[in-house]
Amino acid sequence: MGNFFNDNSDIRFLFDYFDLKELAAFQERETPNGDADYAPIGDADEVISEMIDNYRRTLEIIGEIAAETLAVNAEQVDAEGNTLNPDGTVTLRPLVRKNLKVLTQADMMGFTLPRKYGGLNCPILIYTMATEIVSRGDCSFMNMFGLQGIADTIYAFASEEIRDEMLPRFASGEVTGAMVLTEPDAGSDLQAVRLKADLLSEPQGKCDWVLNGVKRFITNGCGEVLLVLARSEHDIKDGRGLSLFVCERSPAVKVRCLEKKLGIHGSPTCELVFDNTPARLVGERQRGLITYVMALMNGARLGIAAQSLGVAEASYSLARTYAHSREQFGAPIERLAPVADMVVQMKVRIEAMRALTYETARVCDLENNINRLLERNSAALTAEEIKSFKQRSRTLKRLNAMLTPMSKYYGSEGAISITGDAIQVLGGSGYCKDYAAERYFRDARITSIYEGTSQLQIVAAVKGVTSGVLFSYLEEFENKTFTGETSELLETLKSSLIKSREEIQSAVEFVKTQSGAYTDLVARKLVDSAIAVLVGHYLIAQAAVLVSGEITSAQVVRKAQVAEIFVKQNEPLIIMNCSLIKSGSSLSINNYTSLAGAVPASE
Repeated sequence: MGNFFNDNSDIRFLFDYFDLKELAAFQERETPNGDADYAPIGDADEVISEMIDNYRRTLEIIGEIAAETLAVNAEQVDAEGNTLNPDGTVTLRPLVRKNLKVLTQADMMGFTLPRKYGGLNCPILIYTMATEIVSRGDCSFMNMFGLQGIADTIYAFASEEIRDEMLPRFASGEVTGAMVLTEPDAGSDLQAVRLKADLLSEPQGKCDWVLNGVKRFITNGCGEVLLVLARSEHDIKDGRGLSLFVCERSPAVKVRCLEKKLGIHGSPTCELVFDNTPARLVGERQRGLITYVMALMNGARLGIAAQSLGVAEASYSLARTYAHSREQFGAPIERLAPVADMVVQMKVRIEAMRALTYETARVCDLENNINRLLERNSAALTAEEIKSFKQRSRTLKRLNAMLTPMSKYYGSEGAISITGDAIQVLGGSGYCKDYAAERYFRDARITSIYEGTSQLQIVAAVKGVTSGVLFSYLEEFENKTFTGETSELLETLKSSLIKSREEIQSAVEFVKTQSGAYTDLVARKLVDSAIAVLVGHYLIAQAAVLVSGEITSAQVVRKAQVAEIFVKQNEPLIIMNCSLIKSGSSLSINNYTSLAGAVPASE
């Protein structure tokens, strides 16, 4: 039987590489064992070991479902799509429902929720691995599996009453959710949201608000539980007037249309009409966008990075197999240097994407668990512990604000490139529907658009580069020393990365003397260079891990080879980017009208 966890040596390597003991210890400390009858029991070391074993078994189950069910159904799901009914409801195709049923029966729909609600209480890192595996099976289905972030937001910010009522339903698979943010005139600019929320003079059951207006581009908008961003303060026109609400699917909220899309056909993308829809406030008024949606979108962006990894891995696996089996000129095409190089570049880029995405997930875990520990268990902490945790939380928050958009940007752009290369490896066969390569390409294209375009991710990430967050973070990597058979190579690569970091710092100092518009203009070059240095250090750290337990000498040597090709190929690109930045050229902006030409006349 196929298994997308067991057959992926890099995911299994990283499972053993990361300090899961630290994450599991935080997870159990933040969520006491007494939350459910089936929580692990025993001394601390036994509990942590059992939790890590549970994580592995969970990923093995997800890996089997992804390979044996999701991937098998994916082509038909893509061909059929879903159906909009005359009454404003949506009927999911039978195979989509089957996918949901299989995951529900395996208890995989409450991945990160505490056990008291029926969840698995897994760290975000393990959930990210699972999301990648699911996405490899069917990129479109990830949008249902990945919307477990709705439940996480309810857990983090809603009242105890709403939590107790809704979270067990998410964990059991009874309901799926939707993040209802975008409007026809409020896409990237969510401060422009106009959907109205009105406080009722008399509550309707448990609901004391009603919602009116239209939302568009809502992934799984036909889900049973909707988290809706709406304007509760009608006289405040910016983000301070927005609050977050939860409502359930009813005749008062209808799907007006299903978008006709290039890809992810199994995922219904809806336009919703709210007509006096009963709703409940989540958390406090006016914090909808500023606090709650920002937290929700950070999780969603990490999910898209994992989705990008999954579809890229699916494309690579297909291209690798085809290059090995397809013969031309009397030999497999992988013997041709241009094809061999293309396959290697795909593989190295995936491992680079994975290194960044998984490290970001680990940082998210640490930040979230520390914050929940301070919020809910502070009475059990000493004053010194509280001070230490608060300082660490501030550091992690700044780091996370840079890493999350980097992961989403780097992963989604990588997925588009890799799925395109897979078609190229397959040639004419890749362009035809005989193979899944064209579907992977279509599915991947959305990843650089939804949950914030690549351009918005760059603008968010560059702040961490220009503010010094990146350089402070890099110090811990630059101070490392290495032992073992690859130590000399790793020291050489580290020295190269230090020189590259110095190039970036020089470019940043130049940018600080220029206008804000110039910073935006060169932000992509800065972020690309920063990611290259950061990922280079991640790959070196992976190659420096001690050989023990599941990690073999061969794996470590291979990781050193991956680090070597990645660092050496990116070094001249960083120099080029920084040179262009320091040139001060703004030709594309200064000469925009003449270079872009006249606006085409309407036909």
